[in-house]
Amino acid sequence: MTAVGDLLLAVDGVTVDYDGFKALDGFSLTLDKGELRVVIGPNGAGKSTLCDTIIGRVRPSDGRVLFRGQDISRLPVHRIASSGICRKFQAPGVLQTLTVADNLGIAAARSKRLWASFGFGQPAAEAARVADILDRIGLGDRRGAIAGTLAHGEKQWLEIGMVVATDAELLLLDEPTAGMGPAETSRTADLIRGLAGDHSIIVIDHDMSFVEQLAARVTVMHQGRFLMQGSVAEVRSDPRVADVYLGRAA
Repeated sequence: MTAVGDLLLAVDGVTVDYDGFKALDGFSLTLDKGELRVVIGPNGAGKSTLCDTIIGRVRPSDGRVLFRGQDISRLPVHRIASSGICRKFQAPGVLQTLTVADNLGIAAARSKRLWASFGFGQPAAEAARVADILDRIGLGDRRGAIAGTLAHGEKQWLEIGMVVATDAELLLLDEPTAGMGPAETSRTADLIRGLAGDHSIIVIDHDMSFVEQLAARVTVMHQGRFLMQGSVAEVRSDPRVADVYLGRAA
């Protein structure tokens, strides 16, 4: 059982209703501090709506989202972000004309004055953080490269680095291996596993090969509802999950 002091996030009976269509239907999920969790489900299961609700882009019609014990369900998006939650979307959102290091510098900056993020008076602690993240994401030798010239997988790693650079406690990673080949996918799994513990992480995905490499607890969604939760092996062997992915579940 989870100790109260270890609980970071609680999605408590959340419903998101779009004129009768329930994108989330009484969905609940809890996440501990430092935990890595994978949320899977077929298209339309409600995975992205779950992320949108956590970060405040979507308001629940019922239920609530608690972060560090505080109800954030009605807070503005910027307040939720500043509380320690950051999301990486499926498509990389890097600043294409800036260098890799400058992208990370902007994300890491405590002062959001633009000139303070480009090395002009950048605090030593932020510069050191950028250097550390460059090493963690494997782009240390690309720090001066223009972000738009990076390969697709490198852009994904850069954006993961940008999420980490915000120093958010909870990271939401939406299909972080989209468009990647097997080698890049494996490297991404290594990267994410290495971030767990320092951060709590929810990964949204449907690639079971990638999910298996993450070796984390898995929550399965279907039609906006909680279907089951367990290890990758338990999820793979559950006939309900097979029915959902093959389209046989009601």
